[in-house]
Amino acid sequence: MSFAVVSIVLSIILVGATLAMQAPANAVLARALGDPVAAAAMSFGIGFVVLSAIALLRGGDSPNFSALRSIPWWALSGGALGALWVLAAILAVPRLGVVTMFSAMIFGQLIAALLIDRIGGFGLQPRDMNSTRLLAVALVGVGVVLSHR
Repeated sequence: MSFAVVSIVLSIILVGATLAMQAPANAVLARALGDPVAAAAMSFGIGFVVLSAIALLRGGDSPNFSALRSIPWWALSGGALGALWVLAAILAVPRLGVVTMFSAMIFGQLIAALLIDRIGGFGLQPRDMNSTRLLAVALVGVGVVLSHR
C-alpha cells in the first residue's frame, strides 16, 4: 500500500474513533434535554457552526451554489441521512452499548456497500460481489450477535 493510501486509512480510523465518542456524548445530551430529536438538532447545529467557521477561515473561492440546480436529487440527501444516523445512534447507545450499536450500524453499512458496489450505484464503477467479500460482511454480522451477549 502506498503512503497516501495508508494515510487515508489511518485518517478514517481516527475519524471512526471520534464517532465512537460522538454517539455516547449525544446520548448524554439527549438525556439532559429530555428529547433525542432536540439533541440531534443541537448536534447538527453545532456541526454547522464549526463547518461554517472552517469555511470562512480557509478562504478561497465561494461555492458554486448555482450548480445545485443540475445535480441529482439524491446528491443532497447526505444531511438527511446523517441526521437519521445521529438520531439512531442516540436512541441505540443507551440500550445496546457503543460496541453493539456500531457493530450493527457497520453491518448495515457493509450490506448497503456490497449492493452499491455490485450495481455501481451513485456513479461508481461496479465491483464484484465475491465469496470473500460476502464472508467478510457475514463475519461482522456474527460480531453483532457476539457483542450483544
